[in-house]
Amino acid sequence: MIYYLFYELLYNHFKDKEWYLIKALNVFQYVTFRTAYASITALLISLVFGGKLINALRKWNIGQQIREEGPQAHMTKRGTPTMGGVLIVGSVIISTLLWARLSSFYVWTAMLATVLFAAIGFVDDYAKMARQRSLGLTGRQKLLSQCLIAVGVWAVLFLSVKYFGGDYSWNVSIPFFKITAAPGNVVSTIGPYLYLVLIIVVLLGWSNAVNLTDGLDGLAISVTFIVMTAITGFTYLSSDARWARYLELTHRPEAAELTVFCGAMAGASLGFLWYNAPPAQVFMGDVGSLAIGGAIGTVSVLTKQEFMLVMVGGVFVIEALSVMLQVSVFKMTKRTTGTGRRLFRMTPLHHHFEMQDWKESKIVFRFLILAILFALLSLSTLKLR
Repeated sequence: MIYYLFYELLYNHFKDKEWYLIKALNVFQYVTFRTAYASITALLISLVFGGKLINALRKWNIGQQIREEGPQAHMTKRGTPTMGGVLIVGSVIISTLLWARLSSFYVWTAMLATVLFAAIGFVDDYAKMARQRSLGLTGRQKLLSQCLIAVGVWAVLFLSVKYFGGDYSWNVSIPFFKITAAPGNVVSTIGPYLYLVLIIVVLLGWSNAVNLTDGLDGLAISVTFIVMTAITGFTYLSSDARWARYLELTHRPEAAELTVFCGAMAGASLGFLWYNAPPAQVFMGDVGSLAIGGAIGTVSVLTKQEFMLVMVGGVFVIEALSVMLQVSVFKMTKRTTGTGRRLFRMTPLHHHFEMQDWKESKIVFRFLILAILFALLSLSTLKLR
């Protein structure tokens, strides 16, 4: 809206005039400028309305339910306001609508996917509140709903190519192999139907990985800030022809406005961290974690950075893998020996360190250091192709 008001309406109408104020409005055409202010806007929205939301959640008795089998230290968190993820999602959507060029269907795809994943989380959180226990939707219900959204994202891309002249290519861009970045190459082109499988894996994987990481005060949202900051950089570089050609990335010019969306997500993450920092005043709930993971996965698909994201979001990957390994080892040993053994004392991985008497704040900061390291390593690979 701000873009259309100040650039499309005012600047383009009066640009022939020798007015310095009107000439200054030319800056609104640059995606870097709008991304910076989208981040600031989302941050300010979160800061201004965060306290009001927390008070409202307390008034409505929307408090966190704690697993009985979880760390006993978490029992003190019972009743802390949850579903604060609506603040994150709201800040991102409002900021993106204000600063992005809304003619980009990629922006609408990312926003819609984020809202739909948030809706799944909202229903799950509401079910927990209604039943007054830590279990909401069943795993099968959540996975089916997430799968439907992933199919919807694929359908948007498929129809845009088939009927509306879109140029989305069905090739998999693999880090370190520059030949895979070229659209239409025979080496990594897998076609739309195999790509559907990839999209399902990516969106379900990332939405659940963020959800699993959300277990300590400030952990998931601080890692999200680092990941989204790196993704903002990747999105901008892949959308700019000069940088994409120089770095041999898959050039996605239509993804330029996604940079604004990613910047808004980074800003909203910082704003929410203000209230979620230890000791947390509010938890994001599934409405936040599923939305964040869905947004990360959708952006990676639209910018063709699915495999690079594994490195960028290394902390999320480790947390998810710890759960998968724990379940696999337990089932395997139970089948072979009759007694299930555990690889970790408790999963996700951050709980394992809690059981070893690490302080919660120490775990969060050390995982945050790892997230920064993964982000820097991913950025360093841009020329290693």
